[in-house]
Amino acid sequence: MPENDGTQEAPSLAAPAEPRKIRIVVADDHPIFRDGLCRLLALEPDFEVVAQAQDGRQVLDVLQTHEPDILLLDLKMPGLDGLATLQRLQTSKHKTRVIVLTASEDKNEFVQAMKLGTSGIVLKQSATDLLIKSIRKVNAGEIWLDSHTTAAVMRQFATGADDLPPVAGAPASSSRERERSLLSQREREIVALVAQGFKNKEMAEKMFISEQTVKNHLHNIFDKLGVSDRLELALYAIHNNLHMGK
Repeated sequence: MPENDGTQEAPSLAAPAEPRKIRIVVADDHPIFRDGLCRLLALEPDFEVVAQAQDGRQVLDVLQTHEPDILLLDLKMPGLDGLATLQRLQTSKHKTRVIVLTASEDKNEFVQAMKLGTSGIVLKQSATDLLIKSIRKVNAGEIWLDSHTTAAVMRQFATGADDLPPVAGAPASSSRERERSLLSQREREIVALVAQGFKNKEMAEKMFISEQTVKNHLHNIFDKLGVSDRLELALYAIHNNLHMGK
């Protein structure tokens, strides 16, 4: 027998737990596109496609069964379409974040989708890496709109806001001046910059203030106007003519 020299082996370290994957459901009525997209997403190490759906009714069943993190939802589906599905989801207590993935460029549909709780809009003609990036961003709690979609939505609000239902929490036209008076001049400037797509760091540089000061102003603005995020603030600003900073 080998002699014991009194030394002890270091305890083995447990392997670190693998990071939780982003669980995804793909809803589209075109089987070839749907299957190809699922195969594409499966190549990402942090993605897991847990189910597919070909119409809105299947979406509702699948979400209840799998409770995914992200739903990629086509707007043009037979039976219960994308917007009708979003309306149904609003009445449920699901925690799934929705990214509309669509070939449509109908600005009204973009606006309606966002008002129905969509966290992102990606056009099907977008580059693959933008879709992958949008999934990670939305899963982290952010809103995703590419520059094309943002511009389309902002133009729609600027030119046809009166034909659209009001943004959630937005005041009636008769009270817009009262809401405007709640904001200081600096806060109105920040609202205008948010509506134009500027980030916190860019606003800080443009206004010669610290990024933390911008964050403080945004916190106060959200509280005063009753909005919950930058997208809602931008839509609110356009709808209530605050986007020019006047």
